[in-house]
Amino acid sequence: MAGKTAGLEDLSVAYVTEPVAAADWLIVAPVALCLLVGSVLLMLRKDTRLQPLIAIPALMVLSAMTLGLLWHVLANGTVTMTMGRWLPPFGISFTVDPLSAFFAATSSLVALAAGVYGRSDIDHSGRRYGFYPFLLLIMAGVIGAFLTGDVFNLYVWFEVLLISSFGLLVLGSERGQLDGGVKYAFLNLVATTLFLIATGYLYGLFGTLNMADIAVKASELRGTAPLMTLVTLFLLAFAMKAAAFPVNFWLPASYHTPRLVVSALFAGLLTKVGIYALLRVLGMLFPIEREELSFIIAIAAALTMVLGVMGALAQNDIRRALGFLVVSGIGVMMAGLALGSPAGFSGAIFYAAHSMVVMTALYFAIGIGVSLGGNFRLSEAGGLYARNAMLAFVTLMLFLSVSGLPPFSGFWPKVMLVKASLDIGAWWLAAAILVTGLLTTITVGRIWALAYWRPAGEGAASAAAGSAPGSAAGSAPAGAIAALFGLVALSVAAGVWPEPVLVLSQDAARGLIDPSAYVLSVFPGEAAQ
Repeated sequence: MAGKTAGLEDLSVAYVTEPVAAADWLIVAPVALCLLVGSVLLMLRKDTRLQPLIAIPALMVLSAMTLGLLWHVLANGTVTMTMGRWLPPFGISFTVDPLSAFFAATSSLVALAAGVYGRSDIDHSGRRYGFYPFLLLIMAGVIGAFLTGDVFNLYVWFEVLLISSFGLLVLGSERGQLDGGVKYAFLNLVATTLFLIATGYLYGLFGTLNMADIAVKASELRGTAPLMTLVTLFLLAFAMKAAAFPVNFWLPASYHTPRLVVSALFAGLLTKVGIYALLRVLGMLFPIEREELSFIIAIAAALTMVLGVMGALAQNDIRRALGFLVVSGIGVMMAGLALGSPAGFSGAIFYAAHSMVVMTALYFAIGIGVSLGGNFRLSEAGGLYARNAMLAFVTLMLFLSVSGLPPFSGFWPKVMLVKASLDIGAWWLAAAILVTGLLTTITVGRIWALAYWRPAGEGAASAAAGSAPGSAAGSAPAGAIAALFGLVALSVAAGVWPEPVLVLSQDAARGLIDPSAYVLSVFPGEAAQ
């Protein structure tokens, strides 16, 4: 929507001056909707009855918008909208390619499931203190981060989602929540500070923060500017936000403390924004520097995978075990970043979408199990299969998916990453992925055997001490069941019929490796050059 101007007053040379097509409004409509509805819910926070009645339909509309945006991008290519009367690279642009549209659509579906599940998991006090406003505002940050085409704007949306996540984390003001919130806040603020320093350094070197402009200028500055220092700063900042080794210790220390629906939302979305930023900045903007750092990234990926799943295997609390499994999954995605090939990038993108859905669903399943009289502590758990065989079966399906076993969504991206590793001779990275899958299978098999298959003992029969806040033992709310089954259906569909997701992941990977379509969407007047 922008190009070189022939004169300062002839805007028709630079802008699309006719009315914007309805489909193009989908570029900014998701973020605007989240901010608007979040503000309305904040004003209505005292009327807790209305909160879900407004938020859930809004999340349905958000999902429809992002799915429509995905269809628009796949049909018409990368699209850009620039705000105000400042042309790129000075004005702030939203640029949507298959990667950002895919992640935005998947995250919206996860948020919709969280909104539905929250009707039963969040009590009157939690609604009054802002669960649904924070949910909409955190989605504004997540989707804004996926859609923005400006590095400083990416930092701003990180801040939006971070501030909203603080509110969700301490919802209930319990001692454990406040303790986890302090750890979460401190280490994420360190990562944010590193991100801001790197952004200032980037602007000092390039004189621009527009991603398309940076992609063009990087080759011109390479060899004369300290780009490795810059990229290393970004790698450290985003790796901390994604919870990759060795800066991953904040996640298992905090994700088990909030309400189940909040833990599920965090596990599904927040670390994936860090992975997206790594793919966008290192994969698209600085591919040469990423290649030079690829061995270090691969080592970090392998350690994140293996140490994460070993931490999960050692846990007695199921919520802590799931937190470590989130960390282990981040290592799988980092492996795709380290490989840097089309298959590596597409495997990482596929696995990220799979993790958004499956990790959220796993937290839901565990929460429903506790509402049926289960327990978060494995030493006191048991008997869930006898109480609800269907829930036990669905949870087993999710366990198989997170382990990377067929016919579920986790199988295909791991196959892609193992093959991509072997293609370049990185057998040790392929071995790390396979060993992690084996250890994950043992970990989730242990959880299922103790919490579901083992007969209920005295400790499991008295589940009050380990029950989820706001849940009633012996009942499984219909909304929570519907949210869980919806996400499980997505995982099964992607496992049984993976072609659409594979094609979409491959298109997204090509956009990272060859950013010409991204650049020309922002600077259409540069097509000749």
